[in-house]
Amino acid sequence: MANFSTSRLWLMRAAFLGLGVLIIFFHLLPLDTQPRRWAPPDLLVAFAFAWCLRRPDYAPMLIIAGVMLMADLLFQRPPGLMTLLVVLGSESLKNRAAALRGASFVAEWLAVCLTLLVITVLNRVILAILAVEQAQLSLSLIQMLMTMLAYPLVVVVTQSLMGVRKLTPSDAEAMGGRG
Repeated sequence: MANFSTSRLWLMRAAFLGLGVLIIFFHLLPLDTQPRRWAPPDLLVAFAFAWCLRRPDYAPMLIIAGVMLMADLLFQRPPGLMTLLVVLGSESLKNRAAALRGASFVAEWLAVCLTLLVITVLNRVILAILAVEQAQLSLSLIQMLMTMLAYPLVVVVTQSLMGVRKLTPSDAEAMGGRG
């Protein structure tokens, strides 16, 4: 029961916020000044989805929205669009977390991949409707695929280094419905 204490809950929420800020910081470092032919995985989204499926109480909607909005502003994306799509995707995954808790990792990975696909398509369609200049389709698809492929590694890091594991049914019962 000590694992579910209020101080641990807020510590893990602060850890999620710190992780988001750290990812944004390293993304903004000017390590390579030449344009790339490929797009790296979106680790912010991958970690948000992993935390939402493992411990939904550690990644509340407001923290996810704050981190993603900060990323939108710092990465010079249209403010709020990716934030909205990621918040909707993470809340959708949180709603399916109880059903996926007993399922295999492949089912979880498929749910995340489908959510990433929907986010990518909706982002491209909305930007096209609003006539906003956007990256090449190939770069968007590469980033989506790289994020899908990076998700298992993100889960390993989340579980082994950060201690964010899936709730067991007895853990969820002990929390009193918080997870």
